[in-house]
Amino acid sequence: MDDTDLRHMHLQPTATRPLLGLTVLVVEDSRYACDAMRLLCLRSGARIRRADCLKSARRHLEVYRPSVAIVDLGLPDGSGAELITELRDAMPRVEAVLGTSGDSFAEDVALAAGADGFLAKPIESVLTFQSVILSALPPERQPNGPRLVSDDPVIPDPLAYRDDMAHAADLLDGRTDERALDYVTQFLRGVARSAGDGALASAAEEMAQLRAHGRPQQATLARLAALVQDRLTDRVAI
Repeated sequence: MDDTDLRHMHLQPTATRPLLGLTVLVVEDSRYACDAMRLLCLRSGARIRRADCLKSARRHLEVYRPSVAIVDLGLPDGSGAELITELRDAMPRVEAVLGTSGDSFAEDVALAAGADGFLAKPIESVLTFQSVILSALPPERQPNGPRLVSDDPVIPDPLAYRDDMAHAADLLDGRTDERALDYVTQFLRGVARSAGDGALASAAEEMAQLRAHGRPQQATLARLAALVQDRLTDRVAI
């Protein structure tokens, strides 16, 4: 834990910034989803650190212990459920460990792995974000009194979405195995849902269903790649 973290943890929460004094480790591979988390933390008073894969998260945890960890279940080098279980069993324990995903089944997976709570994507509500974190913290870490919250939705930077599309395009160009194709499919499905990009989310969902049932995928894969390129060349704006 560095000097900045030590100074931050001694700050006292306020009615408008109830997460003041907390450091949140966000383990998330989507830059768009992470920018939403950054804005939510900013409005709530929390300090944020980011890891984009399991390896990076474990490297962070060797150096410092966050107050809260928010772990996406679909990561490029494995399932976030693995890290949730590690954090559950670690001593000293992170005070609140939350899972996050846009998949309907993911909450059960996260809780079974040992998460203290779950944030369903897209996460746009400051009130929901704060409430889930506060309810997972030990009683002595929860602020007293009412909270004054402006619940205007957070709007992540569209350039972060473009970064995600560039990442997906690289993966689609260089796909060499089934695991990589599974990953890019779930990545695009989650990012598109978070951004409200219905056409891309629908194509990614169709691709996931075809793969799950072992049906031909080439036409849908080509459509998915074309949709990604449209967003990279600004023919489609979210």
